[in-house]
Amino acid sequence: QVRLVESGGGSVQAGGSLRLSCAASGNIFRMSTMGWYRQAPGKQRDLVATITRDGYTNYVDPVKGRFTISRDNAQNTVYLQMNRLKPEDAAVYYCNARALIMPAVWDYWGQGTLVTVSS
Repeated sequence: QVRLVESGGGSVQAGGSLRLSCAASGNIFRMSTMGWYRQAPGKQRDLVATITRDGYTNYVDPVKGRFTISRDNAQNTVYLQMNRLKPEDAAVYYCNARALIMPAVWDYWGQGTLVTVSS
């Protein structure tokens, strides 16, 4: 069984920074691509960034140059460093673990952590 627990959300002013963490239990972390998604009120859940088990990263355009995703495989933890936050970054942020365990793709989600950004 896999459990993902996010932390680090909070309230900041525009231009500020936050660091989100996602701790994974279970033995799937090392084989998973980890990702951060976000969902603003009334909107769909959208991808923010991903990092493969080998450390390759991918970001959506709105956060490029401001957010950094990283992982610590020894600690089974993935991070999202968010700098120069904007009001439009406000959302519930969710951690995702995606693993290809043949013949299926397995997706696991955390409970979410709220980020609010005031202008």
